[in-house]
Amino acid sequence: MKQFHLDVNQFLNTDIDLLEINNWEQLQEIKNGFVNYNNNYYMITDGLLKQATLIDNSVEFHVAAHALYEYSVVLVAEHDEIKGYLSVNEMLPQLVHHYQTLLSYFTTITKTSEASVTVINDKREVILWTEGAERIFSLPHEKIQGDDITNHFEEDKLAVTDALYRGQTLQQSHHLPRKNVFVLINTSPVYVNGKIVGAVASETDITSQVKLNRELMQASERIHRLEQNLQTLQPSDDPFREIKGQSPPLEHTKRMIEKLRYTDVSVLILGESGVGKELFAKAIHETRETKDSPFIAINCGAIPNALFESELFGYERGAFSGADQKGKKGKFELARNGTLFLDEIAEMPLDMQVKLLRVLQDKKYFAVGGSLEIQANFRVIAATNRDLDQLVEEGLFREDLYYRLNVVNLTIPPLRERKEDIVQLVHHFLYELSVRYHKPIPDLSPQFMNALLKHNWKGNVRELRNALERLVVFSNDGEAFMEDLPFLAKQESVPMNNESNGQPQTLQASMDLHERQLLIEALKRSDSNKQRCATDLGISRATLYNKLQKHNLE
Repeated sequence: MKQFHLDVNQFLNTDIDLLEINNWEQLQEIKNGFVNYNNNYYMITDGLLKQATLIDNSVEFHVAAHALYEYSVVLVAEHDEIKGYLSVNEMLPQLVHHYQTLLSYFTTITKTSEASVTVINDKREVILWTEGAERIFSLPHEKIQGDDITNHFEEDKLAVTDALYRGQTLQQSHHLPRKNVFVLINTSPVYVNGKIVGAVASETDITSQVKLNRELMQASERIHRLEQNLQTLQPSDDPFREIKGQSPPLEHTKRMIEKLRYTDVSVLILGESGVGKELFAKAIHETRETKDSPFIAINCGAIPNALFESELFGYERGAFSGADQKGKKGKFELARNGTLFLDEIAEMPLDMQVKLLRVLQDKKYFAVGGSLEIQANFRVIAATNRDLDQLVEEGLFREDLYYRLNVVNLTIPPLRERKEDIVQLVHHFLYELSVRYHKPIPDLSPQFMNALLKHNWKGNVRELRNALERLVVFSNDGEAFMEDLPFLAKQESVPMNNESNGQPQTLQASMDLHERQLLIEALKRSDSNKQRCATDLGISRATLYNKLQKHNLE
């Protein structure tokens, strides 16, 4: 923006020849030019003498302009050497051109930008109303331009007038200027010579995000209520009933969860996207809480930054512009005597990390806009698919919060490391999805199952379920087709060992071969140390020896 600032030098006329005059007779003989007569400066035009003054070229432009009010001409010097002069007659056309240039840039910027920008003067009259503002508020500029803004909005809901009257500045503030219109707003007063002459507001429409977030929260609460109702009807008290599989890595994870039964320590669940971290969080919750204890899940990556504090802490009525008059309980309160599950914890903004840490340390907090201290009584489980150690090193995640959450950590194994669970997962999902779509359960051939076992499943259990859902949807009278899963159809239909001689393998043979391969890899990782190998696989040493003997790997 430097090119738009007025500078003395850009208006300077350097065509000047200053004469040094010592007596009055010489001065009278000069018809045109600039003279220095006894340290007084004059401009002579057609014999007419006009007094001038001298300024330095480093002064602010308004100083030079003020000098031109008193003198017809202003001489400009640099380090006591006169470089040129300023005159009103020569500057006026240049100032007009400068103004026209500024106006052209300003007009083009406001037309090009999609942002909502509102500018009012000291009389609250709207002097700028961009197309972005028209879209958000469905109000054409012809109806509001030049009019008092309070004729179109309730004054107590106008943040821009607070900037005008009180000099208040807002940055990314959650605001409700009209019913059912949510925005993030920035406001600033406009100062001229220390006096407020207007105000500017810039708004970003977040109405759809707020409504979607509310719907997601409501849906989450409804699902939780249904789950609780379902649990009261189910006789099973097994906290792992929703976790399918019996592979050694999975059984090892279950045993670790069982050890948390009589504790209230914070737990950090690590694992790739799609491994089912929330299922394991619920298993931890059910392991150490009563049936009536709430399990409140919140996805930190799905909440706009401006809504984070009110979602966690809740707010009192009138806490901010547009707040629900009844107030709202936050997730801390909803999780009282239960578990708060913070999914995608790495996505939590740094300022909220500080506030969360304070709650976990002090066990108390205040609702937004509240004055009553609330006791925090909940257990915390956090989850992420990102490397928190790396984020801490990069300054993107607070180290003190990391240690507070990472009292116990569980790493959920990816599906490719527990492929023996795929068979049970497939049968479970096929049954569930067939019931949902009112279709016969597809009968998968050994070759089909073999292809599922060979696939890498980068998206883990979620990817497997989505693939099977597609399979059920396109199945025909209980018959599934490999071409409905293109990533499987591309796999070569070759035997998985050399003993099949081109004959189709049975499911048991495929599973045995996969188990043998897992044992080989585990032995390599442990340098054939049987105790370490058994620990890595989550099985006893005796079980390991039995399996090694079975596969001739002793």
